[in-house]
Amino acid sequence: MSNQVETELSRVYTSRFDATQDYRRRVWTVLVSEFFQELVPDSAVVLDLGCGYGEFINTVKARKKFGMDLNPRSQEHLAPEVTFLRQDCSASWAVRPEQLDVVFTSNFFEHLANKGALALTLEQAFRALRPGGRLIAMGPNIKFTEGRSWDFWDHYLPLTELSLAEGLAVRGFSIIKNHPRFLPYTMVGAREYPLWCLSWYLRCPRLWRWKGEQFLIVAEKPQSS
Repeated sequence: MSNQVETELSRVYTSRFDATQDYRRRVWTVLVSEFFQELVPDSAVVLDLGCGYGEFINTVKARKKFGMDLNPRSQEHLAPEVTFLRQDCSASWAVRPEQLDVVFTSNFFEHLANKGALALTLEQAFRALRPGGRLIAMGPNIKFTEGRSWDFWDHYLPLTELSLAEGLAVRGFSIIKNHPRFLPYTMVGAREYPLWCLSWYLRCPRLWRWKGEQFLIVAEKPQSS
């Protein structure tokens, strides 16, 4: 990856996220404590794929933590206990085979250039997960975001819950959960709601079908792989 591309990546994320960092951290504290932590054992080895500014990986409880991103500014936002992997996710990951219990990713796959890059990334996740390990992925569902998915300069890859689930299955994963609608689309440029609204929303899956525009998929590497 050239320095020019990394510089542009840093500029895009600085412009998009720096002004709302505090609110995003508080939102992710609720998301982790009231939803995602149940999917991640405290004893797990976790990798946050496309970790950004570390909102998830800094908050989740885990035995060992990795964050992977190409943005050179990511490392400065990660907690000291997080090992930063600055690399292309479609290249060989700098972790041992079957080292991970959980790979988590949020709003990242749409940034990949094409399905080929996504396929290589999923293969790396499968290699790095232990049998019984899980990949947790959420991101914009093109069925519901429609043209708004292209409002961001660095969005390239349109996905639905079905296309991603099929790609995962082809690479050996079993699909455990597949919600076509989970969270609203984006916090960028959106109203900053009180956090009790988010807590209430997470406890009411019926609301997901009304407001959710992101899919949520939990996939597992089979024990016999």
